Amino acid sequence: MIDNLALDDAVLDTQSSLSQSTSCEILTDIYNSHCNIAVWQRHQQLSFSQAIAKDLQVNRLMDVNSQVRVDHIIEDIGEIAHDREYGEQLREYIAQSIDMFCLLFDCKKVGLRLTTLTQAMCPRFHVDKVPCRLVTTFAGAGTEWIAHENVNRSKLGHGSGGKKDHASGLYSDASVIQQLQSGDVALLKGETWYGNEGAGLVHRSPAINAEDPRLLLTIDFVA
Repeated sequence: MIDNLALDDAVLDTQSSLSQSTSCEILTDIYNSHCNIAVWQRHQQLSFSQAIAKDLQVNRLMDVNSQVRVDHIIEDIGEIAHDREYGEQLREYIAQSIDMFCLLFDCKKVGLRLTTLTQAMCPRFHVDKVPCRLVTTFAGAGTEWIAHENVNRSKLGHGSGGKKDHASGLYSDASVIQQLQSGDVALLKGETWYGNEGAGLVHRSPAINAEDPRLLLTIDFVA
């Protein structure tokens, strides 16, 4: 459980939007007003990621979009990758993520999406019109993001004038772009979090190709 773990190794930068730690308790930092992204640097066995990556070279159609009940997590996700050698471990990771999300936000049900990507799903930097979203990448490149203080938000969306992110003035230099690692569990605060309008985390999908597919999990609130 989250409240049984310590934060001795936490990294908390009060001048930035990031809180991260190898302890899952760091995810509670999403409730801090300064924090737009809380990252649990969950250890994920390399053999697990490699098994998924190898499988996706042949079976790229893993795509689940469903609702999961907090009291029936195992039942509701029981068919996910049930015929894959890594399936049990994958479902354990998914169940753990759902359980933590529901505990943090007192949810009875969540929206789950597990999808295989062979190209960037959202290649432009953007913000989400949600209160908060959990993301984790089981195989492939992780989500890219930029801290609040390093973004010119007037250049988001139509403000870019049709220019690509690197040319629009959205950010000053590519060095400010940060990236989640495979296995990281991150909470991304969105625009509709109370009091966070105009400050949702700016992020995008990483560039990928068909030879290096990505397996992405997102968990959202259900209205």
